[in-house]
Amino acid sequence: MGKMSVKYGISAINWVNEDIKEYGYHYTADQVLEEISSLGYEGTEFSRTFPRDTVALKKLMGAYGMELTSQWKSVRFADPSLRTEEMAAFRAHADFLKAMGCRYVVTCEAGNTVEHPADDTVEVIPLSDAQWQHLVDGLHEAGRYCQENGMQLVYHFHGETVVESREEIARLMASTDPELVHMLYDSGHAYYGGSDPLQLLNDYYDRIRYIHLKDVRDDVLQRKRHSGVRFRTAVREGIFTVPGDGCIDFRPIMEQLSHRGYEGWIIVEAEQNPDDAAPMEYARQAKAYLEQLAADLA
Repeated sequence: MGKMSVKYGISAINWVNEDIKEYGYHYTADQVLEEISSLGYEGTEFSRTFPRDTVALKKLMGAYGMELTSQWKSVRFADPSLRTEEMAAFRAHADFLKAMGCRYVVTCEAGNTVEHPADDTVEVIPLSDAQWQHLVDGLHEAGRYCQENGMQLVYHFHGETVVESREEIARLMASTDPELVHMLYDSGHAYYGGSDPLQLLNDYYDRIRYIHLKDVRDDVLQRKRHSGVRFRTAVREGIFTVPGDGCIDFRPIMEQLSHRGYEGWIIVEAEQNPDDAAPMEYARQAKAYLEQLAADLA
């Protein structure tokens, strides 16, 4: 694996989607963990199928030799009127992850994303300068809490949110304290938001502490951009897949990670309909592809 010291995990969202509730509803926690473990992955992120009780969850994860790596946390720090309740919710979330031995808190600002159920559209309202400052202040407070508890806040730039484009990512990174706010590098959302995934990796490598690797089907992305359909609709149409099955070239990405000596988790993701894209087969394919790239580099 070259100079890298990597642990491969895969998100349980490949089996049970967190937003599209009918995707994977029939999978049990045991089935998901058994399949992930059987392929040699070492960890996964929290799933809605998992128990919230830490004793029960530790027992379940231990039965399959798996680590819980993190869990997504939406925040609304850009609205100062919500700060007290949002920070309390964040601390409770971080406490849960700490109890599970996690080192990273995946965090994303969800404010200013307005759903319109009547026509199933979403409007993302750009943050004002004042809202940007509130977001930064909130992330610093949350990041400080993580730091005090031996954890790191990793910000997840994400499609259909206020930090999606290359310019928005740059502003967030320039505005935040690198000791308190780190980056979750996501190859798929980088490409989705118009960034060059390799360039983004190189520009912000020193801020990256946690990695999601997923691929993009460019034909679906272009249809999405032309039609203006919402993110969730694009997911239904198959915009994401596992590394090696889409348009992103992962060889130079893995070369850079090897050259820079990346140490930590690489989490495979592919939000797909598990009835159409068998999760275990795609998970096996992704692991073989990434391990072959790593072997070639070594």
